[in-house]
Amino acid sequence: MKIVLCGACGKMGKNVAELAGSGSDTIVCGVDIAPAPAPFPVYTRFADVTEAADVLIDFSSPTALEERLRFCEDRGIPAVLASTGYSDNDLALIENYSKRVAIFKTGNLSLGVNVLQYLAKKAAQALGENFDAEIVERHHREKKDAPSGTALMLAKSVNEGFGGGKENVCGREGAVGARKRSEIGIHAVRGGTIVGEHEVMFAGEDEILTLSHSARSRKVFAAGALKAAAWMRGKRPGIYDMDDLLDGIFNQ
Repeated sequence: MKIVLCGACGKMGKNVAELAGSGSDTIVCGVDIAPAPAPFPVYTRFADVTEAADVLIDFSSPTALEERLRFCEDRGIPAVLASTGYSDNDLALIENYSKRVAIFKTGNLSLGVNVLQYLAKKAAQALGENFDAEIVERHHREKKDAPSGTALMLAKSVNEGFGGGKENVCGREGAVGARKRSEIGIHAVRGGTIVGEHEVMFAGEDEILTLSHSARSRKVFAAGALKAAAWMRGKRPGIYDMDDLLDGIFNQ
């Protein structure tokens, strides 16, 4: 694959570049608002990109999202969006461009996390309304959004498992009263260099079931991004996610 890497000089960008370089993929260029030395050209604007590419991988922030989506539309290539913290306007923009661009979007590119998501949904279905669900996510001190995209993804799956109708409650403070059955609690912890940890707890009468995942290196996300990029080549316009990718792998 020939890849344009957005956020090329950030921590995740460097992991993607390193992993791609160890295989048969090529980072033809990077785009970053703060360029740094790299074994490929790095531009500050998509307008400066002249290299041919098969796919764009985006590990930057939601800022200037439309610029990179317009680039993909102009070049006729798919986009793998690996950022989190999108606003409602950003999501509407992604939905609009998906009519003309193949877009892969997920809250987490780790295979293990997506298995956790599947198990959390099945647990909610099996345990039912007598169990309360709480999600705890832990990340490094520099993460800018909270709760994490993965925590929201897990909450969505748990809600679906319960049959819908639950509401996310992000943290609690003060005299909030007794916990409502309709709540899914989400709690964000920030500190040190924690790569990413997610825990889904189901608390019932006299028993607790806990499902968890811990990422020990950012390489798991880089590997997932490259796998998604390879799978997206040739896809028709639309929005795709890890469920689609896993279905494609399992049904080969």
